[in-house]
Amino acid sequence: MSTPMILIDFGSTWTKVCAVDRLKPALLGTSAAPTTASSDVMAGLRAAQDLLPPLPGLADAPRRACSSAAGGLKMIAIGLVPELTAAAARMAALGAGAKLVKTFSYQLTLADIREIAALRPDIVLLTGGTDGGNTACIEHNARCLAGCQTRFPVLVAGNRNALDSCLRLLAGCEAYPCPNVMPRLDQLDTTPAQEKIRSLFLERIIRGKGLSQASSLLDSILMPTPAAVLAALVLLADGTGNQAGLGDLVAVDLGSATCDVYSIASGEPKGSQVMLKGLPEPCAKRTVEGDLGVRHNIDGILETAGLDAVTARSGLDAGQIKRLSAELARSPGKLTAGQDAARFEYALAASAIEHATLRHAGRLETVYTPQGPVMLQTGKDLTGVQTLVLSGGPLIHAADTLGLARFALCAPSQPLVLKPRKVRVLLDRSAILPAMGLLAGTDPDAALTLLKKELISVGTVQQETGA
Repeated sequence: MSTPMILIDFGSTWTKVCAVDRLKPALLGTSAAPTTASSDVMAGLRAAQDLLPPLPGLADAPRRACSSAAGGLKMIAIGLVPELTAAAARMAALGAGAKLVKTFSYQLTLADIREIAALRPDIVLLTGGTDGGNTACIEHNARCLAGCQTRFPVLVAGNRNALDSCLRLLAGCEAYPCPNVMPRLDQLDTTPAQEKIRSLFLERIIRGKGLSQASSLLDSILMPTPAAVLAALVLLADGTGNQAGLGDLVAVDLGSATCDVYSIASGEPKGSQVMLKGLPEPCAKRTVEGDLGVRHNIDGILETAGLDAVTARSGLDAGQIKRLSAELARSPGKLTAGQDAARFEYALAASAIEHATLRHAGRLETVYTPQGPVMLQTGKDLTGVQTLVLSGGPLIHAADTLGLARFALCAPSQPLVLKPRKVRVLLDRSAILPAMGLLAGTDPDAALTLLKKELISVGTVQQETGA
């Protein structure tokens, strides 16, 4: 007997539908149609569902969904010090599946408030100070937010000694208390804030973005799409009580507008000679690079990687790069044809992967002390990770997937960057990670079985040796 379920991802460009049988378990079919959030989101959903194969039981099957439509969950994070509470707020927002549009540190200025108003965030996460520490900065920032002309929910997740005063200052706003994201200098506690962010996403952001039109067909929209992807990757790494997972992994999800990188690994320093500097990082970590999309942010890739690197990787000259950039800017949703375009897109993808993983991974530095040199590690050590998952259209359809995967590894020119050294590469060929993150909430064993079945192994790559 079949027990089908429909899993839906309302993406910013495409609405993707995945039909699964939870009992077998099996992937029954996938389809996609352009998202229609600006008019009637149901139109895109119906179009995608019509492309599914006709299967018994699908009409009455339960539905689960995630969404990054209408700009996704746009957040602003505010902290006291960039390296500490602001970094903790950033981790909390990204781990909840948000699109972080700006991070502010120290005391907000009038110019900052004007910028926040112009950005029109869905949620602002206000943090600052460890418990029992500085209260002046977070109270100043609460007062400034209360005077902002644009209204948005504010999550207050800073120094517990300032919580009541901040809520009083924000009395005319929609404000919510949360436990401090960094109660001590050596402790992160981002889970309560992430849960509240997701709750607000479901309670009011969905309605605000018009996705509640889908409520007649959906049992529930559960979470932002990146949170669903993260849930799938955690399941794949950790396993269930009945099935073993794959262990530590890194994943790259490359899209038209962003490049998301995930790591499921403790990332702790290796060896007694290495000391951790800065905040401990979460085992399940997500970063998103909004300037490294291979269609909508080509200029960002060229600026970050440098024109010389892109010309070298593509074999094209600067004039050809300029012409192809202009063509893609005019028609970012159009598939390109021709060898020059393919080479250019390969170079863009390679550069995006290289720099997104470079920003995600930790690094070492040598500090000289009276007792001699000491190695300090900032961020996560991913050198021992042995699995790399690739997802996103530019990687699913790439002609040389393994060639692109190499750019996620440490390069000989960057020996102090703690990227993986050697990995088995798995490709999300059917783009099912968000769907499996949704399924994990009700049927984790079925989701893990499907992940192991549908993520295909395309080979192994290792760090190149260099002089």
